[in-house]
Amino acid sequence: MKALVCAAALAAGLATAAAQNVYSLNVVGYYNVACPAGQYVMVANQLNTTNNTLGSLIPIAPAGSEFLKWAGGWTGYTFDDLDMEWKPDGNASFNPGEAALFRSPDATTLTFVGEVLQGNLSTDLTPQDAYLARASMVPQAGLLSTDLGFPGEPGDEALKWAGGWTGYTFDDLDLEWKPSEPTFAVGEGLLIKKAAGGGSTAWTRNFTVQ
Repeated sequence: MKALVCAAALAAGLATAAAQNVYSLNVVGYYNVACPAGQYVMVANQLNTTNNTLGSLIPIAPAGSEFLKWAGGWTGYTFDDLDMEWKPDGNASFNPGEAALFRSPDATTLTFVGEVLQGNLSTDLTPQDAYLARASMVPQAGLLSTDLGFPGEPGDEALKWAGGWTGYTFDDLDLEWKPSEPTFAVGEGLLIKKAAGGGSTAWTRNFTVQ
């Protein structure tokens, strides 16, 4: 997966509240995810819009493209080139921090555009002991825990897709990912399973654009 991120400060708003100045900075960005023909890619939404649904985020796709959402099993959506919409519908949520499998019969590039979320960010990791399709809420590449802040705990499992699943486990003795800590590109998601009884039930991070 090859992705490009480009974020720019769009506007800085000035307000006055309780006799003090409050500055608000909104940052808008985009990134591209290259999708080879006929291959599933684990894509992630890492930018916020006013309508985080499949039909809104990916309004046009090559005929026959598939979008698979995970909820204990895969639910499929197919792009109909006659009605120019996703079937059975395009209302499936695709919020920042969610991931899904995408496959196009033709080579294509998905472009995600939206606001870079800042402040205290949180992605739900429940139920425990069940696989969840998740991603960093921040459009940033790096190591799963070291750079992206995932709360790894003994017994956690992470599955990275690259034409097949590669598994990683958080070791309870060395307290690190084995066989190594996985890395993820901008716009790339994973399947994650928190160990039953672990202390972390959310992927939290405090992030500010520098």
